[in-house]
Amino acid sequence: MALEFVRRYAMSLPHATETVQWESLVFKIGGKIFAIAALEPAGVWLSFKCAPDDFADLTERPGVVPAPYLARAQWAALETGDALTTAELKQYLRRSYDLVVAKLPRKAQAALGAGKLEAGKQDAAGARKRAASAPRKKAAPAARKRTARKTGKK
Repeated sequence: MALEFVRRYAMSLPHATETVQWESLVFKIGGKIFAIAALEPAGVWLSFKCAPDDFADLTERPGVVPAPYLARAQWAALETGDALTTAELKQYLRRSYDLVVAKLPRKAQAALGAGKLEAGKQDAAGARKRAASAPRKKAAPAARKRTARKTGKK
């Protein structure tokens, strides 16, 4: 299986993006990684997130190992292109994508459904900046009385 096949399939998933990071092609959804493909020859050529059951089954197969640095998060890595069939690879990449989407915050998931993920990120960042620069309100009189009673001050 060629890297180009993986790239075409991963990019066909809704709202998936790709970036070059760590000398690898990284596929993301909502800013979270769901697959990593090596651009240069390496010990593994593709890594992806797995469900715990799939991780145990996959790592027992020849040509599939726990992904370096990511095994504790149940990521599997393919050492060779023929470790999985094309149909199996599509299935596992889709499951990886679905697992990552399921872990996104509800707001990000809703934005994905409406196709507004990037705009939502910008809106949230703007809201945080506005909140940080807004003057703080003074405590209500009742709250000041409670505080004064606790500290003994009038």
